[in-house]
Amino acid sequence: RIVLDDYVGADAGTGFVHMAPGFGEDDYRVCVAQKVVGKEDPRTCPVDKEGRFTEVIGEGLAGRRVKECDKDIIKLVKEAGRLVQSKTVMHSYPFCWRSETPLIYRTVPSWFVDVERIKDRLLANNAQTEWIPAFVKEKRFHNWLAGARDWAVSRDRFWGTPLPIWSSEDGEEVVCIGSVEELFLKSGVNVTDLHRESIDHIEIPSNREGNPPLRRIPEVFD
Repeated sequence: RIVLDDYVGADAGTGFVHMAPGFGEDDYRVCVAQKVVGKEDPRTCPVDKEGRFTEVIGEGLAGRRVKECDKDIIKLVKEAGRLVQSKTVMHSYPFCWRSETPLIYRTVPSWFVDVERIKDRLLANNAQTEWIPAFVKEKRFHNWLAGARDWAVSRDRFWGTPLPIWSSEDGEEVVCIGSVEELFLKSGVNVTDLHRESIDHIEIPSNREGNPPLRRIPEVFD
């Protein structure tokens, strides 16, 4: 399938680029907009956090590290009659400075602020705001708001401000805590220190009878 987007120019190469929605910001944006994949489609990123292909990729490659599969992938493409050319190109590539192993740029599950849902309200409020100088309102800030995308607010780190979200194991029950007082009312635990080691043990009873309590999600604020 061929889709169009203005981030690819015709001034270099063929003007065609391969799209991998799970491994590039523009790739993901274009493929979601063109409905090639959905926002939560498991096909978007068939690679787990260990750098191994998931079951989505199919037998023969699932469970193996991606960098170990290059030759087998080329073989599969050739057998399917879709291989145009195969050659080696020398280029720079990022490596982990600790383990000296190649890094992989991939999508990961995150918590987002649904900016796209409130974009019209943001633009309307900007139109009512008096800016000095005025061109910031009409051009720079307006254009930034018009192109705003959902805002990722979480990171997978230990150190950081904990996201105040408690969730059930199945994700069907989620509570976002707005204050220390609210946390006390829902959990019965009074805290003065909001670091992870002081609140991660706190449980909030489920509203569904017989279900285990809600636990804080592991992510912290970006």
